[in-house]
Amino acid sequence: MQKRDYYEVLGVKKTASDDEIKKAYRKLAIKYHPDKNPGDKAAEEKFKEATEAYEVVSDKQKRARYDQFGHAGVGGDGFGGAPGGNPFQGGGFNFNGQSFNFDFGGGGFEDILGSIFGFGGGRQARRGADYRTNLTISFEEAIFGTTKTINLEGSSLKIKIPAGIDDGMSIRLQGKGGAAPQGGEKGDLYVQVRVRPHRHLTREGAIILSEETISMVDAALGTEINVETVDGKVTMKVPAGTQSGTPFKLSGHGVPLMRSDDRGPHIVTIIVETPKNLTKKQKELLAEFRGAKKRGFWS
Repeated sequence: MQKRDYYEVLGVKKTASDDEIKKAYRKLAIKYHPDKNPGDKAAEEKFKEATEAYEVVSDKQKRARYDQFGHAGVGGDGFGGAPGGNPFQGGGFNFNGQSFNFDFGGGGFEDILGSIFGFGGGRQARRGADYRTNLTISFEEAIFGTTKTINLEGSSLKIKIPAGIDDGMSIRLQGKGGAAPQGGEKGDLYVQVRVRPHRHLTREGAIILSEETISMVDAALGTEINVETVDGKVTMKVPAGTQSGTPFKLSGHGVPLMRSDDRGPHIVTIIVETPKNLTKKQKELLAEFRGAKKRGFWS
């Protein structure tokens, strides 16, 4: 289903101030909050929609990307979930017989797993122990997927990591835990995935983000730069007159989308570097340029 425009969702203009956006969201949140509308699925969806919109347009960087690229610029058409959030929060999915669930953290993980999978009570006595282990993978392995082998009680156990998995996800391998007494059901194995940070790239849902620094001369005259992506170096044109903080989209170089052959974008933010330690000649040239601009010779 096509997402609605975030400004339309909040009922504000595209030029709305931060204060106007905050007031609009507060009004909608009060009106559609689930606590005020118990059992009303339509109200719950409107509350979620308004919250998603507010999370984007209340953030300056996300708002700038949304204004330029639409939902694709903030992960709204990406790997599920709200922009900037974990796509598996509050749920899970299956992949080749493996279950994937988000680790909520904060000490409540055991209780949450218990409520979802029925730990505790009479069932615990009929099942073997659940095992837990950690697995660290690289940024690139999280993007493209991989197969890892872990040592479990002396055996080589292979785990398929799907493309697009995010830091903090836990993989449930049913029946790979401890044996139960008297031939009962074996426990499960939970593998918590940790993703090593990349030295240059970051991730936001289905989007990969990076920054590239260019000189003010290149920004003024235009240039081409080589951008580091998970697919290798990609040449990107920077048009003349580019301002610092301008985002550019490299389509198809982001995170793979679920149930699709497509990928999210890689968004590159240009940072224009102000020169230091200028020579006398350079200072004279810049002063001449400033004087010409003041006289109206430059637009």
